[in-house]
Amino acid sequence: MTIVRPYGDTTGDGMVQISFTLPLAHDKVAEGAAVQLAKKMGIDPALVAHAKPMGEGFTFFVVYGRANHLVDTAKVEVVERDYPLLTPAQANARIRSGLQRRLVVVGGCIGTDAHTVGIDAILNIKGFAGEKGLEYYREVKVVNLGAQVSVPHLVEAAVAEGADAVLVSQVVTQRDAHLFNTREMSAAFREAFAEEERPLLVVGGPRFDESAAAALGVDRIFTRGTTPGEVASFLVDRLVPATAPVAESGVA
Repeated sequence: MTIVRPYGDTTGDGMVQISFTLPLAHDKVAEGAAVQLAKKMGIDPALVAHAKPMGEGFTFFVVYGRANHLVDTAKVEVVERDYPLLTPAQANARIRSGLQRRLVVVGGCIGTDAHTVGIDAILNIKGFAGEKGLEYYREVKVVNLGAQVSVPHLVEAAVAEGADAVLVSQVVTQRDAHLFNTREMSAAFREAFAEEERPLLVVGGPRFDESAAAALGVDRIFTRGTTPGEVASFLVDRLVPATAPVAESGVA
């Protein structure tokens, strides 16, 4: 079966719940507008399950109803992982044998973005989802620049450190700031480096589309739920020459 529809109370009933804010004061007209919007989105019947004023002239809605659309999973396009997952020990061994030096990673949040939880989850030793961050890898040198890093400073740090890869996290997405900042960063690195010398450019954040890497001028996009091990494995796969198979080891 490749044709599916949402599940609410019973299989295939199409019931969904959506939330949004309208620039209207909370009254009967606003609730009617919310229902009308939901119906235009293909939700019919639609019921306002929750409405709350969000300051003067704005109302937040939760609408519940039946979606009259089907999804064909055979036509869904996703970016599949195209590299093997490595343990820290395997990654370290691969770097030692393939690079014969430490792999250098420079990371940070660019623009006005001050939300470091994403980049810290990947870089800091405490890690995320039960996995240690890249600082835990003995053969990886991590330079975490923190928050609100200007693009020129990021480029300067990459040059000074001899970065193999640059990791950028973008959580602030208002007015597509994450897309603007990523394009600016990509253009700056292509201006500063010859293509064969440019560090690997990796961005991540909850609002990115994984399939948009080429359009944004980066080498990879990671979205929500990405673990340090996935990022480390990708970096090793792309940056370290293939050598003899690395045996499983308990030594990190």
